Amino acid sequence: MARHVFLTGPPGIGKTTLIQKVTQALRSSDVPVDGFYTEEVKEGGRRRGFDVVTLSGKRGPLSRVSSDSSTSRREYRVGQYVVDLVSFEQLVLPVLRNVNHGSDTEKKICVIDEIGKMELFSQAFIRAVRETLTDPGTVVLGTIPVPKGKPLDLVEEIRSRKDVKVFNVSKENRNNILQDILAAVESCRK
Repeated sequence: MARHVFLTGPPGIGKTTLIQKVTQALRSSDVPVDGFYTEEVKEGGRRRGFDVVTLSGKRGPLSRVSSDSSTSRREYRVGQYVVDLVSFEQLVLPVLRNVNHGSDTEKKICVIDEIGKMELFSQAFIRAVRETLTDPGTVVLGTIPVPKGKPLDLVEEIRSRKDVKVFNVSKENRNNILQDILAAVESCRK
């Protein structure tokens, strides 16, 4: 029996857009939703990095294109991006800790977009995600990357959980998968 719903698919396929649409739909039917999503930051048409945006409207940097090649302090890097772990944790951890207070009667939805390489530099985030997944009053609506290179432990753990339903988002289905995702989330709340 699924208790959580995750979307996966290649970068730029529209996972975050779907998450936002599902969130809007849930909110318009008064379902309690909290959590965060990641958003591309563009400048002059070029991607400069990613921001974390919480559903309560707070925003902060997750990563930025590194301006120089010197790694002066201990940096968390993914490709050309340097991850701002402090900013990420300050925004996301309070949201995740706060969300774990749903009840069995009124399950809360917790949006976690995404559980990827950048976010997984944070040990505290990994712990918080695991706690959220085991909380009986919380339904997680999250995104995970498609396997590429070295497997990410937490991602594979989520993918293989019996209580997780995974949707593969593709160009073919991304425009008509919304109702299926909503239905899956609704059935997790029962």
